[in-house]
Amino acid sequence: MTKPLIAPHGGELILNQASEAERVALLERAQTLPQITVGSRQLADLEMLAIGAYSPLGGFLKRDDYLSVVNTMHLSSGLPWSIPITLPISEEQAANIVEGSQVALVTAEGTVQALLTVEEKYHYDKQLEAQKVYRTEDEAHPGVKVLYQQGDVLLGGPVRVLNLPNQTFAKYRYTPTQSRTLFTERGWQKIVAFQTRNPVHRAHEYIQKCAMETVDGLYLHPLVGDTKGDDIPADVRMRCYEVLLENYYPQQRVILGVLPAAMRYAGPREAIFHALMRKNYGCSHFIVGRDHAGVGNYYGTYDAQYIFAEFDPAALGITPMFFDHTFFCRQCDSMASQKTCPHGSDQHIILSGTKVRQMLQAGEVPPREFSRPEVAKILIDAMRQPVSL
Repeated sequence: MTKPLIAPHGGELILNQASEAERVALLERAQTLPQITVGSRQLADLEMLAIGAYSPLGGFLKRDDYLSVVNTMHLSSGLPWSIPITLPISEEQAANIVEGSQVALVTAEGTVQALLTVEEKYHYDKQLEAQKVYRTEDEAHPGVKVLYQQGDVLLGGPVRVLNLPNQTFAKYRYTPTQSRTLFTERGWQKIVAFQTRNPVHRAHEYIQKCAMETVDGLYLHPLVGDTKGDDIPADVRMRCYEVLLENYYPQQRVILGVLPAAMRYAGPREAIFHALMRKNYGCSHFIVGRDHAGVGNYYGTYDAQYIFAEFDPAALGITPMFFDHTFFCRQCDSMASQKTCPHGSDQHIILSGTKVRQMLQAGEVPPREFSRPEVAKILIDAMRQPVSL
């Protein structure tokens, strides 16, 4: 008998999407409610809440949970949770909202996405959140910049999601329920997830395949929500993943899906957050490489690995797989890391992101030891498009 998959975080998937019958009634009610326009990050959060990817959350954090997450990386219940999921609004908007009432959350075009029962509205300390979550108050940090620009009041309470955002990459947009079904159908129990917001290069491929040696399957799970303006667009990345899997991976041991969450660039804290979401998708293991979810020089090279030691492994419930910085060694004539290669750095093919970008923009294919030529071609073609990456 096949063993069950890893349990979702908190024990069960918390689905916050209204049924069709409920949706009709709630849409009618929404016409009588105050409206709050939400941006792309909150729209992504609503989708994640709807499908259970943020289990055990049932909505946006109330004060006690918010403060507990910011200060301790745990919900007030004691369950690990490292990133605050909040709904910020302006003081002017907050003045017209009464605790205990409902509001309709709408897109910029006025489409009702969800109803929120406002159990609390409260002020919060942006500088404290920046220090704790992002480890910096520097506005040049993309996560801190978003934090400082958002409203000064938070609304907390449960949501019922009526509509999901535009379902780009629909055939890869598996919900946690659907991914769990796929894993079960394949007979997988041990599944390793790989988070990425970049095209997969040879170092990524190497650590994925090392991990695959010890599990039943790989869930390649790129993030396709908001990223920085200079990150490779999601549609280009998806073409890279498709060609890579088609040519270099065993089809029966890999599933490609997308994560519609927004990037926070919170480094170590986001590594925990990414792991917990993949636990909800049914993954038992999670790859953590060099500078996971990092940006600039705000985090140490392996801080995203060290942070796992601050949690009870049983409470996290998903097993991290740590990998050192990897590269191609000319002398070894293979991919390697500092843990496996005895040779000096002069034998290592290591290219910076800036250098690779310059090569691609010039139409120059990076060395095969760094990038598969099929992937490089897609990136070069994209670089030549009129719209800059």
